[in-house]
Amino acid sequence: MKAERNTYMEENIINKVKQILTEYLQTNGHRKTPERYAILETIYTIKGHFNIESLYNYMETEGKFRVSRATLYNTIVLLLDANLVIKHQFGNSSQYERAYRNETHHHMICTECGKVSEFQDEALKKTVADTKLKRFTAMHYSLYIYGICNKCALAKRKKISNIKSK
Repeated sequence: MKAERNTYMEENIINKVKQILTEYLQTNGHRKTPERYAILETIYTIKGHFNIESLYNYMETEGKFRVSRATLYNTIVLLLDANLVIKHQFGNSSQYERAYRNETHHHMICTECGKVSEFQDEALKKTVADTKLKRFTAMHYSLYIYGICNKCALAKRKKISNIKSK
């Protein structure tokens, strides 16, 4: 029953984002192409972050539609403008994730290996929600915490320990 409900909810979300995209394209005089809708649908089946290359590979192997990288880049710009995708800049890497019905979360980025981990903190969410911003309407926010993950910290300690023991 739960799997059926999740599938039903996901179908509803995909239908809603397709509707939002259609309205955006019509309002802004853009063509409604099958590629744009295939890209949108693929993005909304991906859980978490992705970059253009991983999206391209996913669509090539798992997707029902093959598109060029240029089409992906152009469509991502439209989806960002339509507020259907969020762009993150993790160090020197651009990553994206779906925006519609995506619960607010925070990011920890390892400066050694580049791994991005997500976490949620209700106290942080409440603090941001309670913050009064003058002459500004927040649509969403991202919090990035840079540091070293446990795996890299352990490797660093082992390396230092090996150097000292020589």
